[in-house]
Parts: sequence; C-alpha cells; structure tokens
Amino acid sequence: MEFIDLLVFAQESIEEGTQLSGQEKLFLILGNLMYGALALIALWGFFCCVMVWTRVSQKRFKNEEAQGNFLDAVNEPLQQGDFDSAIAVAEGDPRAMCQLTVLAIENRALGFEKVKYLVSDRFQRDVLADLEFRLSWVNTVIKSAPMVGLLGTVMGMMGAFAKLATMDGVEASVLAQDIQFALITTACGLAIAIPLVLATASINIRIRKMEDVVTAGMNQFFEMYREATTKRPG
Repeated sequence: MEFIDLLVFAQESIEEGTQLSGQEKLFLILGNLMYGALALIALWGFFCCVMVWTRVSQKRFKNEEAQGNFLDAVNEPLQQGDFDSAIAVAEGDPRAMCQLTVLAIENRALGFEKVKYLVSDRFQRDVLADLEFRLSWVNTVIKSAPMVGLLGTVMGMMGAFAKLATMDGVEASVLAQDIQFALITTACGLAIAIPLVLATASINIRIRKMEDVVTAGMNQFFEMYREATTKRPG
C-alpha cells in the first residue's frame, strides 16, 4: 500500500502544479527501488527454500522400512554374485542410497576399504555439501532482508527530517508518509526473514534425518557388500 501511496502523492503533486524538489524525487525513486528489492529478496529466498526442500525429498527414502525393502531387493542378486542385476535394482533412482549403492558395486575392484571411503566422500561432497550450498542462499536472504528493511527505515526518517528542515508549516500527513514508509520497510524485512528462519530449521531437521537414515543404510549395505565381495571378489 505504501508504494501506491507514494505514487498517488507524486501524481497529486503534479496535478496540483506543485513541483517535487530534487530531494523528494530522489527519495521517491529510492523508496520504489526499496520495495522492489524487498520483493526480489523474498522471491529468491522462498524459491531457494522450495528447491532445497524438493532436493531433500528427492534424495531420501520416506522411512527406514522403505529403505530396508530396497536393500533387501539389492541383497538377493548381490549374494548370488549377480552384480549387474543388483545395479539394475538401484540404477536410475535419484535417491542418495540408491546412487551410493550403484557407485559401490561399480567400483568393487578397488577393494572394500577404498570403496567405503569413496562412497562416504561422495555422500558428503555430492549430497550433503550440495544441500548446504543451496541452503546458504536462504541464510543470506535471512540476514539481508532485515538489513534492507533497516535501510528503508533510515531513508524514511531522512526524508521526514529533510522536509522538516526545508519546508515551512509541514503537515503531519506529509511527515506520516515518510515515517510510515520507514516502519513498513522494517516490517517487510522481518516478515521475509521470520518464515525463512522457521523453514530453514525444518529443512535442517530433514537433512539430519536423511543423513542418519542413509548412514544406517550404508552400514547395513556394506555388511552385505563385504560378504558378497569376499565370496566372489571382482
């Protein structure tokens, strides 16, 4: 509403033949830019949140039971030495457990310890680090939105004091527009940051749960993997 009020104020001034001073024009332009910046920050923050949430959903099983069923399906051909069939069970599935299973089986010639290190490193680098990188953008928005709102507050107060200093008999309604702008930008910054803080906390919980489930699944898989590769090396 404040953005519209600023435009209406400018239009009324033009219609009444009152020319806005250079300083007033500057504050009007900066005010409009401030609202645009807050809108872009909000869109980017919530977009990144949705992307991370979706990414976590793609990389995890819904529960340990579903993951256990997958491991049972892999274990049957694995114990028979049919590595191609074991890979076929997991191949093409974007979930982290499935991708790591394929990686381990395809690199079985490296030996158990090297494969275990390779899988652990790939999980940390390609899954967890990727999620943390995406989430860092959300944290940046959480920090920047209140700062941009505070900048708008400072600008609004500067505009109000500038009018007090340069105009005789300033009406309260004119000052109220600048003060209202100052308060609205702060409120917008906080309104952007607070939901994102809650969303980030929820995403972090989902990431930790996914990490725990995948770690437990990999421990179970490597027990089966060691037995299968020991009986039939290569």
